[in-house]
Amino acid sequence: MPSGLTSDSIDIAVIGSGPHALTVITHILEKRKHLRDRIRVFDPSGRWMSQWQRQFAAYEIPHLRSPAVHHPDPHPFALRGFAERRFEEFHVPYDLPGTELFQDFCGEVIRRWGLDDHVVQGNVTEIRPVKRDSATRFDSALELGFEPGRRVTARRVIYAGGGASPNIPDWVAQAQGDYPTDALKHASQIRLAQEGVKTGDRVLIIGSGLTSGHLAIGAVSRGATVMMMARRSYYEKQFDAEPGWLGPKYLKDFWAEPSWEVRATQVKEARNGGSLTPAVLTKLRKLKAEHRVTFHEHCQIRSIVWQDDQWTVQCESGDVMQCDRIWVATGSQLNIQQHPLFASVLEHYPIEVVQGFPVLDEQLRWKGCPLYLMGGFAGLQVGPTARNLSGARMASERITAGLIHQH
Repeated sequence: MPSGLTSDSIDIAVIGSGPHALTVITHILEKRKHLRDRIRVFDPSGRWMSQWQRQFAAYEIPHLRSPAVHHPDPHPFALRGFAERRFEEFHVPYDLPGTELFQDFCGEVIRRWGLDDHVVQGNVTEIRPVKRDSATRFDSALELGFEPGRRVTARRVIYAGGGASPNIPDWVAQAQGDYPTDALKHASQIRLAQEGVKTGDRVLIIGSGLTSGHLAIGAVSRGATVMMMARRSYYEKQFDAEPGWLGPKYLKDFWAEPSWEVRATQVKEARNGGSLTPAVLTKLRKLKAEHRVTFHEHCQIRSIVWQDDQWTVQCESGDVMQCDRIWVATGSQLNIQQHPLFASVLEHYPIEVVQGFPVLDEQLRWKGCPLYLMGGFAGLQVGPTARNLSGARMASERITAGLIHQH
């Protein structure tokens, strides 16, 4: 535990210990080094980057989708400097850092900025305004509630968690038959090395995003035959959003747009649902030529029935197929109004919400209270790359400016 903090009250609390959390803290410390011992990070794992590492390991992802200049350190070329003798771990065509290289670099960032002991194990279940002297007035602090019942007060809070919830199609809840738990899973539940996939298994993967591609490649490598189904065509895109969204080319007009509705629509259209990188789609097409993967595009499921130890899948088109497992890789959705962590803050500090995005100020602060949001929830201010490493940097610059001004 960082020194200078009591167990009951802290200055800056950061919720989440992933790349966004690490990015915002290094940006704060670059401007105000003396704040190091006044920051505490809360995460259920008690470790830096645990969820990120778990996800990359679960899907056996070989490298990042973001180029080497996007990372948690404030200095853009820090990763290149760190990889001086490991340039073979960058992947073409945009110098995408390998997973192990990026993980090692983040470890170095944590050590260099003196943050090894800053993550406290704790699952934050509630953010609640602190009462001052009446039921309707609050001072400038927030109370964090933890399982099993512990509470701490923070003068300022930065939410750096993902915030998205799995997007589950309706037909999942309507599945018929008494099926085993490993026969139907959402991607968030899948760990390729632990699924027990074997030669001859037939796996149906729903979704057109990069996760579906990683899962398909992993299943085929274990001897399975994979059917990939999506309600659209599978298409390739190097990045989640076009590179123009990383700078003024697109962002200048986006930030000048006065309508929050228009901005929200632009964020969603720029990301345009799921896409596959050229490298992954090329690999899948090769597997298709080898008859180990089949594509079922513009296809949606009407019903699934578990019978005789297999799924019978009825499609809207009338097509019927059988498989042994169904993996649902239909992504996630963001809606601040449906996230239980923010229920109390919404009640006491109502703010405008547009298509699930909260309307924050320029420093990504929740109007009326000392709560800052980054990641997808900052989409209206940061733009379509808010969830990505580049968005983490943009959000960190804004939040740091706000904290310093407040301090």
